[in-house]
Amino acid sequence: MKRKIRVLAGAPGLDCHDRGLLYVASELRKAGIEVIYIGTFHTVEEIVNAAIDEDVDGIVLSYLNDDLYMVYFPSVVELLKEKDAGDICVFGGGRIGEENKPILEKMGITGLFGQGTPGEVIVDHIMERIKRERSVL
Repeated sequence: MKRKIRVLAGAPGLDCHDRGLLYVASELRKAGIEVIYIGTFHTVEEIVNAAIDEDVDGIVLSYLNDDLYMVYFPSVVELLKEKDAGDICVFGGGRIGEENKPILEKMGITGLFGQGTPGEVIVDHIMERIKRERSVL
């Protein structure tokens, strides 16, 4: 029997913008996805450890402040691999430069949704990838 999709939603670093992350968490919950919302101001280690502890299928990251997402998002992927949890899907969103999207996607970070993206687009992407890669639901 398949189980419900579980994702962790959090923002690394000192980005205090949480409106988008709250919106995505709400849309995912409405779609029947279990969301562990840890909010803002977390280290990469805290996010990865919480994801592993909570046995999630995916991590939803958000970052709006500056280009530090190019440090934080890849660091999450690398630490997941180091901890033998590289099969956890990583999704990103916020203010992501178009020039950086192919780089992040090559690392396995997908979605990369910006402000104003309809909730159903985000939910569909997350559900499809997790179903394809994690064999749940």
